[in-house]
Parts: sequence; structure tokens; C-alpha cells
Amino acid sequence: MALFSSLTPVFIAIICVLIGVIMKKTNGEKEKRDTKSKHPSRPWVDEDLKDGTDHPLEEEEGEEEWQGLEENVAHVPFTGERYSEAEMIKRSQTFYELLNKRRSVRFLSDEPVPREVIDNVIRTAGTSPSGAHTEPWTFVVVQDPHLKHKIREIVEEEEEINYKKRMGDRWVNDLKRLRTNWIKEYLDTAPYLILIFKQVYGRLPNGKKKTHYYNEISVSIACGILLAALQNAGLYTVTSTPLNCGPQLRQLLQRPANEKLLLLLPVGYPKKDATVPALTRKPLEDIMVVM
Repeated sequence: MALFSSLTPVFIAIICVLIGVIMKKTNGEKEKRDTKSKHPSRPWVDEDLKDGTDHPLEEEEGEEEWQGLEENVAHVPFTGERYSEAEMIKRSQTFYELLNKRRSVRFLSDEPVPREVIDNVIRTAGTSPSGAHTEPWTFVVVQDPHLKHKIREIVEEEEEINYKKRMGDRWVNDLKRLRTNWIKEYLDTAPYLILIFKQVYGRLPNGKKKTHYYNEISVSIACGILLAALQNAGLYTVTSTPLNCGPQLRQLLQRPANEKLLLLLPVGYPKKDATVPALTRKPLEDIMVVM
């Protein structure tokens, strides 16, 4: 009995340690489950741009192989436009006022737009800088009514799921004030749809893969230039990122596996009764820091 009494504190200590370990393990597993359940849905990253057909550059690339321009690219004299200070201020102000009128328009007319204008704005987007001048973009212009409707069906089917399941309450509530939902009538009515694909890699003349450096940034810059060119031409659009539609739309448009959809732009004139949200833009002091 005395021996048992002397061992009792030891047993109690062991039991306490075991209980502590079990509780810690249980809490750790609960935290993992909670973290997993609270992980925000990011369909624009997790599904759309990744596209299950990704083929990373492998050993065939050949790191020592030159894969850009010709080795001895000629350099030619360059003379840029030079304006007086007064003219610079005037031009910059005028261009700002033009771009400040740009709005995301979801109510587009089916009124025809000259094809030459579309050609010119895409030429303009093609002047964008790109990593090592790889020009990793493809602009797919869709004007066929049947094909536009197929695109609308694909987008609306996925967008309904996005709104109801993937995007989360906060995102959906933020969009309510803009009065937007998964119904995309403009995909039928706009005379043109421009789908911008980023080329995650290219092909060398010998068939080997060619690295496209900073392809997403390069194509994003080109998209910005395209938006400015459309505004300059008097055309309107809404920047549509069709979440989780990339692989389906790529296949529909018969684009190769190295191209991933980045942006979809319906392009046309506004309807006569078109409306836009009464939004304001941040003032200069909120977006610029001078050091």
C-alpha cells in the first residue's frame, strides 16, 4: 500500500501529460480543419489561369541555347517626338480627360462596328513591350453570332456556379452595388468579342519550347494599351475575367495548349438606354507618392 501511495503522484503526472498531448493533438487537427474550411476561394488562380493542360519547360529547353532575336540585332538611330513644356502639359491633360471618360459598359448595342477599327486597336495593343520581345499574346476576335452564343453559354454556366458557390458572400455582396450577376447578355449583342490569351511558352523553328519571360505581365500591359485604344476610337467594353472558363473557351476556339485565357472583352457602342454605376476615382494624392 505504501508503495502504491508513493507511486500515485507519478501516475497522476503521467496521466496529465497524456491528457495534454491528446488535447493538443485534437486542437491542432481542429485548427487545420478550420483553416482549410476558411481558406478563401480563388478560382481565378486555382482553376482558370492554371488550365490543366500546362506543360512546363523541361530539359529540352537547353539553357545555353539562344532563343530570342537574331544574335546580332541591328541597332538603328532613334529620334523621339519632343514637345514644348506647354504642349506636353496640354497633351497629357487631353489624354487624361479622354481616358477618364472610360467606363465599364455592360449594355452594348448590336450596331455594327467597322472591322478596320478592330484591326487598328489590336495593332496598337501589339506595340506593347514584352519580356525579351517575345510578344506572348494572341488576340482572338469573334464576330460569328453562333460562336458568340456558345461563348455566352459556357461563361454563364460557370459564372452561376461562381456566384452561388465559389466566390463567397463578401465578393458577391461587393458586386451587388454594381448590379452585376452571371447573366451576360452583352456576349450576344456586342458586335465583337476579343479574347486575349497569354502564351505561356512559344516554339522555336526547331520545334523546341521557347521561354516567354514575364508573359502574364507583358500581356496585361498589352490589355491596358488595348483599352486605351478602344476608348480613343469611341468604342466601349467591360473587362470580363471568365472564371473557370479558360480551358473550355480555349478548346472551343481551337487554341493550342500553350495559350491561357487572360481576358474577354465585348466591344461595341453603348445602347441608347445604357447606364453605369455612379462611381468616382481616387484623387491623385491617393494613388501617387513623390519621394
